[in-house]
Amino acid sequence: MPALFYARSTVSGILPRRRQLYHFLFDQRTRSGRRVEAFCGLMALFSVVAVFFESAFTTPNMLEIHQLRTWLWVEVAFTVFFTLEYVLRLALWPRPASYVFSFWGLLDLATLLPLYVYLLWPDITVEYLVVWRAMRAVRALRILKLLRFMPSLQLVWQAVNNARHQLILFYSFIAIVMVVAGSLMYGLEGGANGFDSLGASVYWAVVTVTTVGYGDLTPHTAPGRVIASLLILIGYSVIAIPTGILTSQMTENLHRRKEARRCTHCHAGDHKLDARYCHHCGGTLPALKEK
Repeated sequence: MPALFYARSTVSGILPRRRQLYHFLFDQRTRSGRRVEAFCGLMALFSVVAVFFESAFTTPNMLEIHQLRTWLWVEVAFTVFFTLEYVLRLALWPRPASYVFSFWGLLDLATLLPLYVYLLWPDITVEYLVVWRAMRAVRALRILKLLRFMPSLQLVWQAVNNARHQLILFYSFIAIVMVVAGSLMYGLEGGANGFDSLGASVYWAVVTVTTVGYGDLTPHTAPGRVIASLLILIGYSVIAIPTGILTSQMTENLHRRKEARRCTHCHAGDHKLDARYCHHCGGTLPALKEK
């Protein structure tokens, strides 16, 4: 009897409370969940700002504890916050294992690891202070969670997903051109002009086709300059063609979404994505279904 009572109380008491708390804190479809996510993102942003201030006011020659005590306590405060958030997510998530090994779970774990790395291996952390600061700056990636609330980002991501085959084909062609151009420059210029390996020659081709032009490698022969001129002209397509593909996909997706908001009463179309009522008859518009 006690075991049966415990099973019933677990199913009807603890699990519903856990589910309710999960929806209250972390469900992005609720206002409270979005606010919690936004607050966590702001805390991650503030922690990155603290890293920048720390790097500005301290140097590798100022690593005594009494000099870094303030910044260490700031890091402790942020780490305690992120640790509590991570534990809450583990306790409330319907499937904790799927969250731990997901992209967002690994990103949340990375936000709280730097302090623990410092506590476990202080000598290594002090020696590689720049690496430790870079680990803390990774928290800026948590801002990506806030971008999920923006419908415009969903439109861009859907356009990239729909045009992925064209983009892969185009960049594969560009990669082939880079290898061929680098091989030609390696044979034409040779080591005397700095093209002493295929890797260096392909690097020069990439820098040239992106119109960056560092100037550390330059062709000195007439055929090499002809190839460089062709790569510079090809470089404009590296920006123009993907932009045209994505713009076309975004325009098409936006048109489809607007058509999906066609009024069921008067069949009027061309409504805004966030519109709730028809601009012609005032009827309620159907909800926009996210893919």
